[in-house]
Amino acid sequence: MPDPIIIIGAGQAGVSLAARLRALGYDGPLLMLGEEPVPPYQRPPLSKKYMSGELDLPRLLIRPESWYGEQDIELRLSAPVAALSPRERRVILGDGSELRYAKLALTTGARPRRLPASVGGDLAGVFTIRNLADVDSLTPAVVPGKALLVVGGGYIGLEAAAVAAAKGLRVILVEMAPRILQRVACQLTADYFRELHGRHGVVIRESAGLRELLGAGGRLTGALMADGSLIEADLAVIGIGITPNDDLAQGAGLAVENGILVDGSCRSSVEEIFAAGDCANFPWHGQRTRLESVQNAIEQAEHAAAAMLGASGDYDPVPWFWSDQYDVKLQIAGLSRGYDDAVLRSGKREGSQSVWYFAGDRLIAVDSKNDALAYAFGKKIIEAGRSIPKAVAADPAADLKSWAMGTGR
Repeated sequence: MPDPIIIIGAGQAGVSLAARLRALGYDGPLLMLGEEPVPPYQRPPLSKKYMSGELDLPRLLIRPESWYGEQDIELRLSAPVAALSPRERRVILGDGSELRYAKLALTTGARPRRLPASVGGDLAGVFTIRNLADVDSLTPAVVPGKALLVVGGGYIGLEAAAVAAAKGLRVILVEMAPRILQRVACQLTADYFRELHGRHGVVIRESAGLRELLGAGGRLTGALMADGSLIEADLAVIGIGITPNDDLAQGAGLAVENGILVDGSCRSSVEEIFAAGDCANFPWHGQRTRLESVQNAIEQAEHAAAAMLGASGDYDPVPWFWSDQYDVKLQIAGLSRGYDDAVLRSGKREGSQSVWYFAGDRLIAVDSKNDALAYAFGKKIIEAGRSIPKAVAADPAADLKSWAMGTGR
């Protein structure tokens, strides 16, 4: 039997890559290795509907368990990888056993940044939200009346705050930057979500540096802030970003820099090794880019699968993202990196709006809140490589559809 294609990482990217290999006609041996004891599942709902109890584990799975057998994909769970040997095309598992491969795909994802033990990061009651075990350990602690401290004002932190507030907890969110969503959105979008959380009783403190988490008997009791103030807390969620899982690649001598460096075909610095998803750093619009989204995990993995079978062409996505907070659905098309202006457009429904990002006169991204049409039309304009005048974007009476169809004047 020939050596298999091995996929290391049993998440969205890994499943998408395996599915595409089969869809493209690859009928050879295919092995997927996952660290966790459960089949591959969706991660974004963890801090949303799974944490709130609206979604159970079977509905969280990316594919039914039976699908892997039907597709002749060997799925090994609780199978951490210890090392790679590219020269010999070997994978060394945590139990010391070894596997040979014909080609290798790294879809290892990312891990949450944690606070060091020196500032209380190892206290009981301090949580991160990245995998199923994280949320399963956090959920029983989310009890009405308890005080939750959220550290980090990005989307993960805001989503956790929304779920906790809806469950009746007293929530304080602290953000070291001058405002929430500093890295990923403009002031207009930050203002919208600050006001939304305020209406639900969440206290947001910006420009608020954390000095250390405090505890008694090894359990969290609160936080000491940089300004000397104290915050009482029964539990804390740390949402300060993620770090790509590129350790295996680095240990094997592959080129890494904020992720595994790949070319437009998702090939690493070693010819037979490819990477996709949160762990992959790829060239896009003249810059090295790492996208942390389900869309990228799927589309980049599918591109990598085709490249593994000999296809050519560079990966060129139009990014999109989403976030659910209370009764608001945020949908983002494009990437706002490099914007120099943002204009606000009121939606037709009460409380709905969209923000249109421009670099010069070129539309590069749209944030829509409860405005699916603005999202759809903005995404179509960006995908087509067209733009829209700022005055049209800001005018709620202007016909976005004509601009999306390329007939706007």
